[in-house]
Amino acid sequence: MMGTKLLKIIIMNNISIKRFGFAFGMTGTLLYLGCVILMVTVGREGSIQFFNSILHGLDTSLILRTNVPLGEILIGIVETFILSWLIGACIAVFYNITAPKHK
Repeated sequence: MMGTKLLKIIIMNNISIKRFGFAFGMTGTLLYLGCVILMVTVGREGSIQFFNSILHGLDTSLILRTNVPLGEILIGIVETFILSWLIGACIAVFYNITAPKHK
């Protein structure tokens, strides 16, 4: 009985790499889609104001493009998911490696 309880404790201290990666991937994708929706709804000046306020004084007016083709947006969504998934998976791996092991 004690072995089963110990196994549950050890399993509870591990993060599922695939699930955590997926959660990060979906979060990154939602943020990307949020940016797309924001830019479509508030236009160039509203987007500049929004991103300038988030970036604490950096001026985004010189780099902001509002005429992004649909194909580029779709590729951006896929790339954002993949990169975010990799970041989440790495965090889970590093956590699992460094998490204290119960004996």
